[in-house]
Amino acid sequence: MSGATDGQTVVHGFCHEDFEIVRDAFVANFTAGLEIGACAAVTVDGETVVDIWAGDRNAAGDPWERDTIVNVYSTTKTMASICMLMLADRGQLRFDAPVAEYWPEFAAHGKDDVLVSHVMSHQAGLSGFDPPIPVTDLYEHDAIASLLADTAPWWPPGSAAGYHAITQGFLQNEVLRRIDGRTMGRFFAEEVAGPLGADFHIGLSASEDDRVADLDPPAAAMDVIPDEGTVATRTFRAAPLTALEPRTREWRAAEIPAAGGTGNARGVARVHSAVACGGELDGVRLMLPETTRIPLQEQFIGDDLVLGMPTRYGMGFGLNHPLEPRTPTQDAYYWGGWGGSVAIIDLEKRCSIAYVMNNMANDLMGDERGSNVAAAVYAALD
Repeated sequence: MSGATDGQTVVHGFCHEDFEIVRDAFVANFTAGLEIGACAAVTVDGETVVDIWAGDRNAAGDPWERDTIVNVYSTTKTMASICMLMLADRGQLRFDAPVAEYWPEFAAHGKDDVLVSHVMSHQAGLSGFDPPIPVTDLYEHDAIASLLADTAPWWPPGSAAGYHAITQGFLQNEVLRRIDGRTMGRFFAEEVAGPLGADFHIGLSASEDDRVADLDPPAAAMDVIPDEGTVATRTFRAAPLTALEPRTREWRAAEIPAAGGTGNARGVARVHSAVACGGELDGVRLMLPETTRIPLQEQFIGDDLVLGMPTRYGMGFGLNHPLEPRTPTQDAYYWGGWGGSVAIIDLEKRCSIAYVMNNMANDLMGDERGSNVAAAVYAALD
């Protein structure tokens, strides 16, 4: 299918006939006036069954193309966690080890008992910076690592979870760098995206700028959140974002593993397909099959101090919560990004689902657009 139309929406790409319901759900988001530009991709058993895109990539009306990419915010966290899983798979990292075993300076201010698993599951007590820092400080990795090492936890590590919206990636990056010597952006490019041919970047070259879509910021950006003194407001005010930062070369170039990844649904689904298929895709092995199941190990279930909602964290990913399951299968894990991007890895179905867009929803946790596309995938699978 190329250039298929539905009313005013022109959908480009490919959709297997058994997954036409997914295309319908994708089009419905445009019909409802919820989209500017978006793409969706689905793989099953390593094969692409959906790869579609539509709409515009900016206010000027330039069309969303096959190779259009965009900042996906926290969907980047899935890539960072995959890098950490790869280190564990190689025997270089233990999730039950103290962070300070790999990063000795981190032990300051009573953090000697913070485990790598606490970082992976947002339980480290380091969800922000106090006092807050300007966004431009996020571009200096050495300075951020030193700042986090010199910060006392905001709650006893391991006693609660509070979404580490920006800091999780920097914590993971420094552990990886102490072990491997490379930054996470370089590790990901050389060990994951490059071998798989996946169009996803943690740190984007200037040569790719011409194909980046502009995010349309939500009405309630993080830089206008009132300071109520709670863990939640302290977290989101720690390095307040407007969602305009991804339009700058500085943000795109910076390797921000929790929020700065740039890619499209095809790139996300390609990486995740390797994990969904037992750790290997097209002869490229990221990890052993047993390692792909580590994220299913529950680390926390309860109300998140930052998100203010029931959450269930596995090792680096979200898991189905009994009150609000995201997938009909239990051998699946997921995450999404500020504004609405969604990514699901389903080991039972050997399926990966990705939804990426540039019209940001007002809710931090996104909206139903990606969820509706995912629901259509499962309906087609069943």
